[in-house]
Amino acid sequence: MESQVSSSPSVVLNSGHRMPVLGLGTYKLCGYEEVFRAVDAALAAGYRSFDSATVYRNEADLGRALRELLPKYGLTREDVFITSKLSPKDQGEKAMAGALQSLSQLDLGYIDLYLIHWPGSQGLPVSDQHNPGNRAQSWVTLEELHGQGKLRSIGVSNYTTAHMRELMQSCKVPPAVLQVEFHPQLCQSELRSLCKEYGVCFQAYSSLGKGELLNEPLVNEVAKNCGRTPAQVLLRWAVQQGVPVLPKSSSPDRIQKNREIFDFTLSDTDMDRLSALDRGSRFCWDPSEVA
Repeated sequence: MESQVSSSPSVVLNSGHRMPVLGLGTYKLCGYEEVFRAVDAALAAGYRSFDSATVYRNEADLGRALRELLPKYGLTREDVFITSKLSPKDQGEKAMAGALQSLSQLDLGYIDLYLIHWPGSQGLPVSDQHNPGNRAQSWVTLEELHGQGKLRSIGVSNYTTAHMRELMQSCKVPPAVLQVEFHPQLCQSELRSLCKEYGVCFQAYSSLGKGELLNEPLVNEVAKNCGRTPAQVLLRWAVQQGVPVLPKSSSPDRIQKNREIFDFTLSDTDMDRLSALDRGSRFCWDPSEVA
């Protein structure tokens, strides 16, 4: 089967590596069979990017599924982009062991993008003043593994503007990606501007607001008018602004439909109307209180 890598839009990170704009999120994909089915459907649909994390507890299943499925599609390890993340329990002095565990679980030779999942440390209050030191120590570890080629690009997730400024002042290797919650009700304008200033790729998770935004009247109105699904409209709203997305699904049909966001365009009016829904609403975790 012919590789569809060339037909998958991508962005070039500040590390020099190319990352697909569309990836499959694997949060809550549990057990080898479910992971295998989702990865199989995604590869068939043309996905070349897969997003996992230590806390998802599916790194080993994802790695195994890819090793088994890549030959089916005439692909090699180099054709796919794998993201994983350091657990908050491994923040600080346990970061090396945590990152090496991810490498071992995935067993794909290297990880394309490895993120600090959360600015805080598991077991510490959000206001604890050890948090800044712990994440700084984690970053030094990621820089070391990046230098060894084990982590091709490194970045962060759920960082605020304050956390980002702190990191940019101390890092030797700048973060390639900031992955945060992003959708029409949470436009993150200040963070996006900061990422642009620093040359960091701003990437979205929870584009559908944990499914809540699929019931938003305006989203449905726009979807009906352009003959698309509400999910496609929400994903298109992000990628049309140059923001990569990671929709999670275990349904082959939805996985395919999510891939069809590159063959239509939302009008400037619809883009503006959707952005006007911004009210700072979070459906996931709020990192703003983490010291």
